[in-house]
Parts: sequence; structure tokens; C-alpha cells
Amino acid sequence: VQLQASGGGLVQAGDSLRLSCAASGRTFGRYAMGWFRQAPGKGRDFVAAFSMSGGITYYADSVKGRFTISRDNAKNTVYLQMNSLKPEDTAVYYCAARSRTTTTNQVMDVKMYDYWGQGTQVTVSS
Repeated sequence: VQLQASGGGLVQAGDSLRLSCAASGRTFGRYAMGWFRQAPGKGRDFVAAFSMSGGITYYADSVKGRFTISRDNAKNTVYLQMNSLKPEDTAVYYCAARSRTTTTNQVMDVKMYDYWGQGTQVTVSS
């Protein structure tokens, strides 16, 4: 599956953005989708993800209550709604897909994901 992320931009603290990740192929529903981010000079960190069934969502503590992951299987698209953005949210955001069922801890592990989008830059000014 090929992933194309979009929707990033430059915003002020407190603003909102919605990222989109469009997936190619007819097997979108077979993958569990997630979002990660990477700030300059740092590793790639977990942001949010679905369980394989899609019925459970997971969030990093730093974004709980502010970010929401959702998906539209008819459009082969996963979204990340980001509200109350903070300067520390500044990063390149990546969507990813995994085909494996994982434990809760493994949902947050970059190594569990098989496919990655190209990333979209989010910059939050103070």
C-alpha cells in the first residue's frame, strides 16, 4: 500500500490543523493505521493509532484530549485532527500502516509498521 500524507502547514499556538493520509490499493481495510512525528534532531515518536479492528484508538500522552485519529474506509483515508496546537507539536508528521496484530505497547513501536508516507511538516509558532 502507498501512503500520501498532506495537510501540514505553519500555524500559531492554539490553532487547529487536520492531516490526511490517502492510501492506494483496495486492501486499505486490512491495515491498522497510525501517525508518528519526528522533530528536528529527534527520533520518530508515536502520536496516535488504531487497533487492527479499528475499534480502539491509542494516543501518546502528550496529545491526548487534543488530537483525534479517524478513518474513512470508503475514501481510503485516515485523518489526524489536531486542536490546541503547541510549539512542541512542531515536527514532520508521518502516517503509517501495519498488517500485524500487536500488543498495546507494540502499537507505539515504529518497527511494527510496514508502510510509511512521505511526511508532512507541521510548524507551530508561539
